Amino acid sequence: MKNGMKRLVVGISGASCANLAMLLLKQMSKLEGWETHVVVSKGAQRTLEYETCYTLNDVESLATVLHPLDNVGASIASGTFKTEGMVIVPCSMKTLAGIAHGYSDNLLLRAADVVLKERRKLVLVTRETPLNLIHLNNMVTLASIGVIIMPPMLTGYNRPETLEDAEMHIVGKIMNEFGLEASGFRRWSGACGGEPR
Repeated sequence: MKNGMKRLVVGISGASCANLAMLLLKQMSKLEGWETHVVVSKGAQRTLEYETCYTLNDVESLATVLHPLDNVGASIASGTFKTEGMVIVPCSMKTLAGIAHGYSDNLLLRAADVVLKERRKLVLVTRETPLNLIHLNNMVTLASIGVIIMPPMLTGYNRPETLEDAEMHIVGKIMNEFGLEASGFRRWSGACGGEPR
């Protein structure tokens, strides 16, 4: 890749937990040798402004490149543009359904389709509860072809003291899928009173 840079495509769709995307982008912006190519759905823009203090301008300031949602001719819409894969965080059930059924009517869905056809890693941080059978079937469809389905589940072994601690644990797990280490990510180090690291 150009100048040895690795590229991660980051999709942000209109589900709840928009702050996870911002925390991921903050972590990625600190890493040398990595670019982030970001695409944001219209619903995600609304959710960011509703749930957080961030705007699309903040996303753009953290991204290497922010691609317009309707630009299906963008670099990330082609398999010849090399990336390490893609994460969609959060991933709405609408986006999940579009990916599962090949309905690529915008750049977010097209970029995911490209990752699948090129056999690259796709991580979906699916956000909905409770789940109905349609949601579950769509997840099974994608998991059966190697997609990582990663709902942002709470954990206790990392001993979170704040909401951001809990969110950062999810971000750490996302980054781990691409061989990256998030600052402050605490891994399980064993029972019997062992402090998680």
